Amino acid sequence: MTPEEILEQAAIPSNIAFLVISSAMVMIMTPGLAFFYGGMIRVKSALNMLMMCFISTGIVSVLWVLYGFTVAFGDGVNGEGGGVLGNFDFVGFKDLIGLDGTGEIITFALFQLMFAVLTPALIAGALAERVKFSSWMIFVTAWVTLVYFPVAHWVWGDGGWINTLGEKVFGGEYDVIDFAGGTAVHINAGIAALAAVLVIGKRTGFKKDSSMRPHNLPMVLLGAALLWFGWFGFNAGSELAADGVAALMGFNTMVATGTAICGWLAYERLRYGAYTTLGAASGAIAGLVAITPAGANVNPMGAIAIGLVAGVVCAWAVSLKYKLNYDDSLDVVGVHLVGGVVGTLLVGFLAMEVGGIKQFLLQALAAGAVLVYSFLATLLIAFAIKATVGFRASEEEEVAGLDQVFHAESGYDFSQSGGPVPAASVSSAAAGTAVAESGEKKVDA
Repeated sequence: MTPEEILEQAAIPSNIAFLVISSAMVMIMTPGLAFFYGGMIRVKSALNMLMMCFISTGIVSVLWVLYGFTVAFGDGVNGEGGGVLGNFDFVGFKDLIGLDGTGEIITFALFQLMFAVLTPALIAGALAERVKFSSWMIFVTAWVTLVYFPVAHWVWGDGGWINTLGEKVFGGEYDVIDFAGGTAVHINAGIAALAAVLVIGKRTGFKKDSSMRPHNLPMVLLGAALLWFGWFGFNAGSELAADGVAALMGFNTMVATGTAICGWLAYERLRYGAYTTLGAASGAIAGLVAITPAGANVNPMGAIAIGLVAGVVCAWAVSLKYKLNYDDSLDVVGVHLVGGVVGTLLVGFLAMEVGGIKQFLLQALAAGAVLVYSFLATLLIAFAIKATVGFRASEEEEVAGLDQVFHAESGYDFSQSGGPVPAASVSSAAAGTAVAESGEKKVDA
């Protein structure tokens, strides 16, 4: 779709209403993510996790107006083209007077802002319980500026080099398929999370402290449900119009997510002997991630295939951190990176009209490019923060809990209850690893 067609579509009043509603749905995903992540960690740092997600809304909203939108989509709205960065016509939106004739631009900018807010928040889960809040704010600012905004332009901007890769490689017969963010959002954030944790290091007591388990599984399920709800806006809204493609994307979002839950739980039962609540929630997110790039280009049976593979593969992938000895606290790498790669690659074969080896190779090139750039750029950002202001909280602060240290607050007031509530059941990955390593008997179904 050309920039002119995008703006014409976004200018139709019914589509403006559709996009504003979709934007509101995507916005709720960030607090939903905060609840999902917040319930998965220990009580003493739950508020800090919520704040790490929530602050992304404030920082990125400001940067989006100042320069983020124009870097990501500048060329896309004026048709000049540009492979690496957008132009600067929309710095501060200074030339927009009123809404007459610019409603389509504002609507599109609003919708894409919600993607920009959510993407760095995804990384927070990998760094849980051990980073300084001030340094996290610096990281978000630097990362969206140097990584997310440019990559969004590559994938979705007019003339972005990934957006035009098919024309360059296969003469225009094929285009990279990333309908709603498999590369720009999930692979981008997932590989960045891995780079950041390699720089920051493991939590104190990683693989030794049995208390590293979810403190509030109902909160986790609430967060997953909010994410699932908002994801319909995320995926279907990416059509930018209330039409049949948006409906197909919404339908496939539901189907793939449900299938991924079943796949994750089946894997857990076979390997660890239990169907865990956290496994169901994580399976839902894995399915949502995997269908994001693909849902508008596959039929419902294709969505089932993508969901099933994502559920099983991501359930397996979250245990790798124990074997490879990196501390991805809340499985951002195992779910978002792996799920994003699964969806991005499988659509190469399962796309209804263009599926085949050429499309698969194109998908792999796009995924690989984002993987390499985001990983290296994030390494540099994390090292720079570590070497200057310091990235990690002290061991004493980490042990005490980051809620009181950085926010002077607590997520729960136990003064009237006589003491803390017993910790919730172990996470699916941690529980499974513990069972596998200790040789204990499997739990009955």
